[in-house]
Amino acid sequence: MIDLPPLRLPDAAVTFVGAGPGSARHLTLGAFQALQAADVVIHDRLVGPEVLALIPSRARLIDVGKEGFGPSTAQDHINTVLVAEAQAGARVVRLKGGDSGVFGRLDEEIEALEAAGLTFAILPGLTSATVAAAEIGQSLTRRGRNASFRIVTGHDMAGFAEQDWRGMARPGEVTAVYMGKKSARFLQGRLMMHAAAPDTAVTLVENVSRQDQRILAATLATLPEAAQALDGPAVILYGLAPREASAALSALKEARA
Repeated sequence: MIDLPPLRLPDAAVTFVGAGPGSARHLTLGAFQALQAADVVIHDRLVGPEVLALIPSRARLIDVGKEGFGPSTAQDHINTVLVAEAQAGARVVRLKGGDSGVFGRLDEEIEALEAAGLTFAILPGLTSATVAAAEIGQSLTRRGRNASFRIVTGHDMAGFAEQDWRGMARPGEVTAVYMGKKSARFLQGRLMMHAAAPDTAVTLVENVSRQDQRILAATLATLPEAAQALDGPAVILYGLAPREASAALSALKEARA
């Protein structure tokens, strides 16, 4: 049995904790310690059941889940709950799936706390893109291929989100698309309009790191059909194929040459 380091919790009214994409093995030690000390845990829909199971029974759980294009807890209500629980003197953990700072509306909640004169701390977590890439045996950057990668959203408050399509469409570029299932055909159309090759590798990772994780290898040409086969939340890795599929594709291209 390994003894954990001494508990050193942030001295803050609210601690924002990134839970990772789902599996408890991706939770950081600091996040685990914060959950053990929490009086109240205000959590998102995408926090994995393995992580929720680590929260002590004495802590009160408040579900404030959101779903893209579906039922959601209003952000103003979440802000109100955060402030009220912290003002009541509870040790509050705001538990968000992935990393709190990646499409997690972190700034809006921080601003609500600051307006109420409350302190906060942030414990970052693993975001889905990095874990999804690891699950398919690939890196997000590679020398000679791409010196950077993008994390973008498939939709924003105005609808399907516009991006730097020309940059994304360049050969060798890698982009992780969050919340992109419903916008898959839009993504395909915009990228092809900017000269992206139809056979560009695309991987869809559904329920990243969970027991029911599913990996679908596709191309830009087949992206919309692949997205329709998904039921759960997914990350679209544009420009990456699972390592086995990538090797097979390279062999096929060499045979055609």
